[in-house]
Amino acid sequence: MKFNDVNLEISAVRRSQYPDDGLIEFIMIGRSNVGKSSFINTIVNKKNLARISSRPGKTSTLNFYNVDNSFYLVDVPGYGYADTSKEEIRKFGLMVEEYLEKREELKRVFLLIDFRHKPTSDDVLMYNFLKYYQIPVTIVATKADKVSAKEKEKNLKAIKETLDIVVGDNIVLFSSISKLGREEIISIMENILSNKLLEIKDN
Repeated sequence: MKFNDVNLEISAVRRSQYPDDGLIEFIMIGRSNVGKSSFINTIVNKKNLARISSRPGKTSTLNFYNVDNSFYLVDVPGYGYADTSKEEIRKFGLMVEEYLEKREELKRVFLLIDFRHKPTSDDVLMYNFLKYYQIPVTIVATKADKVSAKEKEKNLKAIKETLDIVVGDNIVLFSSISKLGREEIISIMENILSNKLLEIKDN
C-alpha cells in the first residue's frame, strides 16, 4: 500500500457533512493525548498531516483524511480530558454515536490505548460502546517503545482482562518512534480493502 496523495478532505460535526462517495472508512479513537495524530502520521508516512496539539482535547470534529481516493482515515475527538466541559462531552458523545450507529462505510475501529498504563474506565466504556454496535475493533497499544520487555506481557494481560476483549478483536503493539506495528496495521487495512473489491466483483 502506497500513500501518495493524502489530504484532510472533510471536517464534519453531523451526518449530512460526511463524504458521500462510498469509500471504506477506518476510524481512530482513544483518550486525549494517546497519540492519535502520531498514529495517523506514522501510518501514512507524512510528518505533519495530522497536527499534534500541545493541548489535549483540541480536536472537536470528525476529520476525514482521503487516502489516494481509495479509503478514509477518520480521526475523532479524544475523550477523557479532565478540562473538557460537560457540554463538550455531551456533544462528543452525540457526534460519535451518530457516526457509529449507522455508518455503513465504517469497516474497522482502531481503538488506541496507552500501553504504559492499564486501560481506564473511559477506555472500557468506549470498547463496550463499540461492541454494542458490533463493529470490528483492533486495539492499538501506543507508545510501546516506552515499555520494557519485562513489563510487556503484564501490560498485555492488563489490556485483555480489563477490556474483556471478544474473540476476533486483536491487539497490535505500536510505536510512532520505531514504527513498530505499522506494517501490521497496514496489512489489516489491505485485507479489508481487498475483501471489499472481491464483494464488488461478485456482485
